Amino acid sequence: METKIIVLDIETTHLKYAEGCIVEIGAVELNLDNGEIVEVFNSLCKEPTLTAKDRNAWIFSNSDLTVEAVRNSRPFAEVAKEFQDVLNQYPLGATAFNRLFDFTYLHSRGINFPKVLPCPMLLSADVCKIPGKYGDYKWPSVMEAFKFFFPEREYTEKHRGCDDAKHEAMIVYELYKLGIFKID
Repeated sequence: METKIIVLDIETTHLKYAEGCIVEIGAVELNLDNGEIVEVFNSLCKEPTLTAKDRNAWIFSNSDLTVEAVRNSRPFAEVAKEFQDVLNQYPLGATAFNRLFDFTYLHSRGINFPKVLPCPMLLSADVCKIPGKYGDYKWPSVMEAFKFFFPEREYTEKHRGCDDAKHEAMIVYELYKLGIFKID
């Protein structure tokens, strides 16, 4: 039986969903039977609330994404409808590294998830065992978790939706093989 899920990643202009805009959505299909990762969605988008203040967003200084590319992209409503159609094809569910961030942003824009799967960032804490400030293990970044699971591979997070989702899916698959990431 094939066991396919969605791993997604979004790029935004602000950490708070009420103050920022979604500018990119990327998603990959992860086959938990064999680890195969296939790109299923990759789109820039422009929300109607995008304003000149967003030009100074962190994403434009820390990736190759440009304000001009977002300004010239498709309307968010159009992209969101297509993305919802993709999500609906995966009844086993979806996840994201730091799932609460991505899913809260998307849900606030009307995206519904057929099934929400565990957060790989939270699950990675007890595996990666990176000391935190208060004695517990900290939640690893994508790069920290990737380095833990793939120490021989060079990786620099691009902060682009689909590329990030592909690397996050690799982490999810490793957690799945360890019996830590589970689906019902």
